[in-house]
Amino acid sequence: MMRNLVTTLAALLAAGALVLSGCEATQGRAANPSADAVGRGVAVGGTPTDRYGRDIFDPLDLPTPNGVRSASGRPGHAYWQQRVDYTIRATLDAEKRRLTSTLRFRYVNNSPEPLPFIWMSLEQNLFDRESVGARAWGKGRRFGNRDGFDGGYEITRVTLLQPSGGTQQTLKLDVYDTVGRIDLPMPVAPNGGEVQVELDYAFDLPPYGSDRMGVEKVEQGTIFQVAQWFPAVCAFDDVSGWNTLPYLGAGEFHTNFGDFDVSLTVPRDHIVGATGELVNASEVLTPTQVERLERAKRSRETVIVRGAEEVGVPSSRPLGDGPLTWRFVARDVRTFAWTSSEAFIWDAAAVDADASGVWNGSSAAGNGRGTLVMSLYPKEGLSQWVKSTDMLRFSIEHYNRMWFRYPYPTAINVNGIVGGMEYPMVIFCRARADERALFGVTTHEIGHNWFPMIVSNDERRHAWQDEGFNSFINYYCNLERYPESVPRRGDPRTFVAEMRQGDDQPMMTHPDRLADGRLGRMMYAKPAAALVLLRERVLGPERFDRAFKAYIEQWAFKHPQPADFFRLMENESGMDLAWFWRGWFYENGTFDQSCEGFDNGEASDGSGASAVFKSNRRIVMPAVYEIEYTDGSTERRGIPVEAWFSSDTHRAAINTGGRRIKRITLDPDRKLPDQNDGNDSWPR
Repeated sequence: MMRNLVTTLAALLAAGALVLSGCEATQGRAANPSADAVGRGVAVGGTPTDRYGRDIFDPLDLPTPNGVRSASGRPGHAYWQQRVDYTIRATLDAEKRRLTSTLRFRYVNNSPEPLPFIWMSLEQNLFDRESVGARAWGKGRRFGNRDGFDGGYEITRVTLLQPSGGTQQTLKLDVYDTVGRIDLPMPVAPNGGEVQVELDYAFDLPPYGSDRMGVEKVEQGTIFQVAQWFPAVCAFDDVSGWNTLPYLGAGEFHTNFGDFDVSLTVPRDHIVGATGELVNASEVLTPTQVERLERAKRSRETVIVRGAEEVGVPSSRPLGDGPLTWRFVARDVRTFAWTSSEAFIWDAAAVDADASGVWNGSSAAGNGRGTLVMSLYPKEGLSQWVKSTDMLRFSIEHYNRMWFRYPYPTAINVNGIVGGMEYPMVIFCRARADERALFGVTTHEIGHNWFPMIVSNDERRHAWQDEGFNSFINYYCNLERYPESVPRRGDPRTFVAEMRQGDDQPMMTHPDRLADGRLGRMMYAKPAAALVLLRERVLGPERFDRAFKAYIEQWAFKHPQPADFFRLMENESGMDLAWFWRGWFYENGTFDQSCEGFDNGEASDGSGASAVFKSNRRIVMPAVYEIEYTDGSTERRGIPVEAWFSSDTHRAAINTGGRRIKRITLDPDRKLPDQNDGNDSWPR
């Protein structure tokens, strides 16, 4: 009789019917096995649904490995990347909101081919009201030229410098919207050839610069947040050659690593924060401020460098007349940003001050272990920003422990008009009224110093590779700070509502080409949720963390592509993950698994029991299910993702030890982004 019931169950499932069995659930306790525990059984039913024309488990069509990018996902034996070092001398006219500057760059061509011309990135040209970005986005939007401001670069001189000090040669810069081309009299030789070029330029600062920079008037002065402010050499790589995609606003940056020596001349009453280390503190700070800053280097507790009551007081700035020049030096960074204002309150503390209070900080070369964390903010943000430096320290220490040590000597959080934006060692955050909002934006923006400031991907094409990875590491930092709450992004169950909207685009879509409202969902939330699933439900934390740390270590200060990440994670973890990358990163599928019934079997020892499960949508995942028995006990078992290789329906054999099954529940801890909770248990 029981054998006939099994046959009938299979027939009803094939016909789309359901088998009713069991009774009401009871509570029980059991150990939770690892997410990839194997539940063995026999696949039944037809072939997997293939809604995209190829099977979800097919190998990915990745670029062919070579000497530059290896099959293991690591940089190859012939890996190369370009280098650009900058020396910049700039002056801020605060009244006119105008910047004038002279820039010199040394370009090192490490590629295997000669380069007869150089492409420049001219991002300030986005703020010309006739730019492609301004016209594409329209007025009033977050990106593009929101306020209809008429700006852009005024480049008055481009000169080729002779290394031997010989006659200089004037060069022509052909400008095409946000890029420009410099043709050289002689190609830059391959495999280490160099060229040096000097430019004079100026521009008016936009009041709101595409959520990346801007100017804000506050009660005690004006806050300037300055970024994308110098003509920069475009990236040239082994994948795309010259990277000349236009700057439209949503897509961020693909830049070169290099050293920066930057001198900023500003009004005497201003305080300046910037990428790198201040190397002439005694010239631009008072003796009291120098002493306080040194004390902060030995303190985990926040030290006031310039207090609220000192803002606007002449004695809080060096005596004398005329502007001051602040000089900063930064090593191995991909860009440089800064801020300046007379309205700044300034506080600081240390990461890596040891138990005796001795500073383990770095020299100007940036080769030490310590980090001086600082905050700059006006009195409008005082109620919350007194916590900013502690938030910054907390976040850096968390990321240091979990993933990779922060390599830079400073980190600065700046409160101004920019909602949230990241640069090496400098972040811009807007939140002023809510502690949780301030921590959320602070930990996110400083997290970007891992992705993409250290692991430097092409943000113009693959925003998920930095926004998503950063949102993923933010998930665990938020949980550590606020363990009682669910982080805004990264929780797979929370992402169910996003997936149900049904209007996604693949994560591989360029960020500038996403439909309205998709950027946060596709480039931040979805990859974060996917990586949480990969860590907690597919690989397990130990296996995932070893692979992810190897990815960061191997590609620190280099430029990985998506294929490098996919290959390295598979090689380090020892698992074929093509089904995961395809389902989450290349396609727009959704996820739903169901329990379709169970059979207690005929054998008295329980060896003939089984249960039937289905994978109902495009995305496949390993599963955990909980069995409740009529005696009140429970146990958990797993279904490997391989169970879906040949069928969307899987029958799992269950040895019940003589007990009778009362209820089976898939994903009992509710960790998966299942689209239909109503079919997760049997009986329904």
